[in-house]
Amino acid sequence: MSDDLNARADACLEAALKEAGARDPREFYRERLRELKQANPEGYAAAVAYYRDTLIPLVASGEGDPLAAWTEYGRRLAEAVSPGRTVSVDATGRAHPYQAPAPRDRLVLHLPDAKGGRAILVGLPGELSPAQRATYDVLVAGKQKLR
Repeated sequence: MSDDLNARADACLEAALKEAGARDPREFYRERLRELKQANPEGYAAAVAYYRDTLIPLVASGEGDPLAAWTEYGRRLAEAVSPGRTVSVDATGRAHPYQAPAPRDRLVLHLPDAKGGRAILVGLPGELSPAQRATYDVLVAGKQKLR
């Protein structure tokens, strides 16, 4: 993968983030990759290959929505970390089955099948509604008391 391709992909993502007022998902995806590298080396290799061979060329091409492409990558990472189902949470706190592309105002979480496992963050809207914040606090952060 060339540095030019990476630079074009980064520029496309940065422009989309700015336009949408969205949060950059790459930091929490890096965390998922670190988990994956330790727990599932084959899944890690597949995630790196998808990033290199599919995600970066797609985003760099300027075709499609860079945010949707990155969200799908995050969903793939979460599934590789822990099988389960992915949902999108609307502003009222109601969960819906994930369908790509998720509306940008939705909180996207992966719910592991394993009992006791916390939800895995896949995508954040630019600003969380109070119901989305409560959902995040309980399911992702594991807080017992709401703010």
